[in-house]
Amino acid sequence: MAEDEESVLYVMTHGTESPERCATPFFLAASAAAMDLETGIYFTMNGPQLLKKGTAESIGPKGENGQKLAFFIEQALDCGVSLYVCQPSLDLNDLEASDLIDGVKMIGGAAFNDMAMEASAVVTF
Repeated sequence: MAEDEESVLYVMTHGTESPERCATPFFLAASAAAMDLETGIYFTMNGPQLLKKGTAESIGPKGENGQKLAFFIEQALDCGVSLYVCQPSLDLNDLEASDLIDGVKMIGGAAFNDMAMEASAVVTF
């Protein structure tokens, strides 16, 4: 995140245990990116579960209406949203970088703190 640009950093801490919380960060991030804001989502705690290959295709709303999580992830990526994951949280969820969808960047705590301090806004889920 650049200090001279307006930016939004979303922090996703929930995973597959809370499917009702999953799509909103991607939807809001895509909206922010479409507004020409530098936008990223940082996945920590249980959040990396959502980035596991094949998982997003199985998470969706109850009933027949609505889109699967994969739709919102693809939309966010198409709008230029950056996806970041916390290495210790991968370990917590018994995941490796190779288990994740393409385009996810691994960062450490110091990098996250720098991004959070530079961001115009930080929103957590």
